[in-house]
Amino acid sequence: MIRIKGVSKLYGDKKALDNVTFEVKEGEIFAFIGHNGAGKTTLIKSICGILDFEEGDIFIGGKSIKKDPIECKKIMAYIPDDPELYEDMKAISYINFVCDMYDVPLEVREQNVRRYASLFGMEKELNNVIKSFSHGMKQKVALIAALSHEPKVLIMDEPFVGLDPKAIFDMKEIMRGLVKEGGTIFFSTHILDMAEKLCDRVAIVKQGQIVKVGDMKKIRGDKSLEKVFLELEAK
Repeated sequence: MIRIKGVSKLYGDKKALDNVTFEVKEGEIFAFIGHNGAGKTTLIKSICGILDFEEGDIFIGGKSIKKDPIECKKIMAYIPDDPELYEDMKAISYINFVCDMYDVPLEVREQNVRRYASLFGMEKELNNVIKSFSHGMKQKVALIAALSHEPKVLIMDEPFVGLDPKAIFDMKEIMRGLVKEGGTIFFSTHILDMAEKLCDRVAIVKQGQIVKVGDMKKIRGDKSLEKVFLELEAK
């Protein structure tokens, strides 16, 4: 579903991404891990069409993010680590704004908004202005908006930051449900034990290069993901 082919990204004379190549298959949860500054957010924003890149290409559902960005984005949702919402809008207005962009039918959006708002305990907050919310509540609004248009591909950068324990549990259940229905989830995280338990496959990035990629069980072997990661970082 996501194919990253020889992607390199420059910031001045520094390569933030260096010939990055791997695939994320349909129906899997894929973890992308690395230290701060390793290139995780740069690649995620490149996948989403937010950042351009100098070399290579990225394909979403067989379409190029460079050549067909709108078609790629129609099937995708992106949740950043610090959601930048329109803070003077009410939460429900923002969610409806996102649904309008994706042409979500009224019946479908109402059903999905009710479902996810109830799950995240946000039913009574939807008519409040976003700027009155905590970081965790803003994260929930971003999640409700993203999930309400039923994306086939869900891209998330540190999605669990700021969420309370119940919301984290619920989000993991949502992720498992989405991939059972054929969706694809690609996310970065520093919570390695969660990635180990939740994900089918993993890529480890170091200084803009992929140093390990593959099936989670094979990457781990008889070690924890944390142990594997620390060993790679020490090299």
